[in-house]
Amino acid sequence: MTTMAPAIPADDPTTGDERLGAHLRGLRKARGLTLTQLAEAAALSHPFLSQLERGLARPSMASLERLARALGTSRVELIAASEPPRPDENAHPTFVRADEGLVGPYAEGSARMLAEGPRRFEPMEFTGANTEPGDHYVHDEDEFLTVLEGSIVISLGPFGETTLAVGDSVYCRSGTPHRWHSPGGTPYRLLIVKELVHGSPAEPVEGET
Repeated sequence: MTTMAPAIPADDPTTGDERLGAHLRGLRKARGLTLTQLAEAAALSHPFLSQLERGLARPSMASLERLARALGTSRVELIAASEPPRPDENAHPTFVRADEGLVGPYAEGSARMLAEGPRRFEPMEFTGANTEPGDHYVHDEDEFLTVLEGSIVISLGPFGETTLAVGDSVYCRSGTPHRWHSPGGTPYRLLIVKELVHGSPAEPVEGET
């Protein structure tokens, strides 16, 4: 099973940095944020963030976590975006076995990525036992969630909160605040499927927007 150890594959640092930077830029623009706004939200310097988006700097895990929170995503998703792409020739199916997949922090628990290579959405397995829900996440992608084990109390911002048990599901449209926790601290396991935001190549500086 792949863990979170290096933020960028050690044998491909340049292209990995560029892919991560392009993905960060794509997410930022999808959120309608300027470099300055994202830098302030993530408590990072404007020049450092500009270098990150151009693949000229590498973030620490702490910086990556702050960026993930500010962008309404997770560290494991950002790291997945930095991995080398797989060939899309003949649209061959790709497999992730039970002991495979990138694993890392996600919200108040841990996620395992369930797909690799070119894809249009991001499926992941989420596990947790948190009794505190943490902050609401808000992002532009639609998201689907179903409970595989245990139960959760999910809060959907202005839409209230409800308890979901095994077999229960929820579909959140773009912009819906959401967070969840375990009633009583018992472990739970979820299947989450999100739309995938694709980054774009680094662009010329336009007033650092």
